[in-house]
Amino acid sequence: MPRGGPDASWWDRRYETRREEYIDRPETGARCRQALRGLDRFQRLSGGYRTYSRLAVAAVGDDVPRPRVLELGAGHGRLARHVLARRPGARVTVSDVNPLVVEALRAGPLGRDRRIEIVRLDATAIDRPDGAYDVAVLTTCLHHLPPSGVAAVLREGTRVARRLLVVDGWRNPLYLAAVPLMALTGGWAQAHDGFVSLRRMYGAAAVHALAERCGAPVRVRTRFVPPAYLAVLAERRADSRRTSAVGRASGERVGPNGGGRAG
Repeated sequence: MPRGGPDASWWDRRYETRREEYIDRPETGARCRQALRGLDRFQRLSGGYRTYSRLAVAAVGDDVPRPRVLELGAGHGRLARHVLARRPGARVTVSDVNPLVVEALRAGPLGRDRRIEIVRLDATAIDRPDGAYDVAVLTTCLHHLPPSGVAAVLREGTRVARRLLVVDGWRNPLYLAAVPLMALTGGWAQAHDGFVSLRRMYGAAAVHALAERCGAPVRVRTRFVPPAYLAVLAERRADSRRTSAVGRASGERVGPNGGGRAG
């Protein structure tokens, strides 16, 4: 699956790269750490965390007084702080697949907040029951995953949460103009990762195609969010949730596309 979508143009396929970021290669040591610090600084200065938290709260809606929020791929965990600033009554599960990140989060201020649970979770295989959250959120991580991983996130995120919000960069070569700014906030390592990540972003067409192939009845809506974000709001189709509920109540096993088989 080309990252620009199944019908991606020739130039878009040439724009795509298979190079890896330092963030994806912990063995690079100091460069990986520098890129992570630079990314965090860039998000703080550009208002990224504020944008993500605004979208997350909007995805929950105003009718849920104490929303249950799952943050996937949390990294520094700053999104949780912004979400709680907007919705103090929320209960947030902060998760990351890296055990060292989880340990650091537990040892920091988030670990002392009773509204926050910090756990190790894989966004492509979430060890949580169906419908455990009102919204699951994954930001600036989607481009790190292969197409099969994106499909798994869409399937798993909509299983454990009523809605899944995914935010990543908008796929357009014009945004390569931001690479010099990344060099200012994080040095060469951040500029390198920014250059690579912008070329690995998924386009909206690719997300829609992967949702159709994810093995679950997932509906996605995509839109551009200024200044440079792709926002994906995914949820299970209403008819599939009703079928699943009826199947569980009657002891019927429900298939991946909403169809049941007699037990």
